[in-house]
Amino acid sequence: MRRLATAIAAVVAVGVGLTGCAESDPVAGSDTAETHSITHAMGATSVPVNPKRVVVLDTDKIDTALSLGVVPVGAARAGEAKGWPTYFGDQLTPIKEVGVLTEPDLEAITALKPDLILGSKFRQEKFYDELSKIAPTVFTEKVGITWKENFLLDGKALGKDQQARDLLAAYEKRAKDLGAKLGDPTARKISIVRFMPAEIRVYGPDSFSGIVVGDVGLGRPERQLLADKEDKRMDKVSPERIAEVDGDIIFVAAYGEKAAAEQAKVTGGTLWKNLSAVKAGKSHVVPDEIWMTGIGVTAAGKILDDLEKYLTAA
Repeated sequence: MRRLATAIAAVVAVGVGLTGCAESDPVAGSDTAETHSITHAMGATSVPVNPKRVVVLDTDKIDTALSLGVVPVGAARAGEAKGWPTYFGDQLTPIKEVGVLTEPDLEAITALKPDLILGSKFRQEKFYDELSKIAPTVFTEKVGITWKENFLLDGKALGKDQQARDLLAAYEKRAKDLGAKLGDPTARKISIVRFMPAEIRVYGPDSFSGIVVGDVGLGRPERQLLADKEDKRMDKVSPERIAEVDGDIIFVAAYGEKAAAEQAKVTGGTLWKNLSAVKAGKSHVVPDEIWMTGIGVTAAGKILDDLEKYLTAA
């Protein structure tokens, strides 16, 4: 009996030891509970090292996840946008909609059983506590102006830290090389105009597309430097003052169907047709989902595609 008790104790000890090893040294390629801490806009959160079921609550995070090879199980939609951005092709087909950016559907998110939620304090701060009860939640602070920092933070949360750094470095090198290819890029004043459902905007140096244009080294019209504004992302322009959007080259986008109708109305008018860039055939319509709501490294690369296409031919 004494020998039997000793043998049972040994087996139990081995079992405990194996259990401890399984938790501290997970088998490569298997789903585990291994986590690491991410410091973000709302504090510090322990997230899975390799999250498998990710929900994203802003358009930049769709771009980020797909750029890093992660297909989210769910995503919030931009309010005026119909469906998902098309520039990733059919990669977005399996993604379930979980409300809009400013009103995420908590029930739909819960049903997807995510192991990581990526969001924005700027848009979803009031939902953070509820989201954190569903899954580990990481928030970036702002939108647009900090798009590169956001990309790296989200990349780290997705377990793709080095890949994110490499992609961003490759984008920045390409932007610099394009600027060099253009000779003196500052000589060209690039105007960025966006039609919204109820207003017209010009975009400044701190907007997403403005930052990309700046990375190439291109100049901007004086009006769009927003030198006298605290917020240098954007400013409004009335249809009667549309002459203020002129530049050497104008890039035009529209956010949703109502905005596209307003765009057609304004650009069909005499004031628009009298702009020097329009007269020179240097006004170009570009996708809003890339220039405005993409806010990620792949969208930034697509903007570089447009710049190279239109500026090397200009």
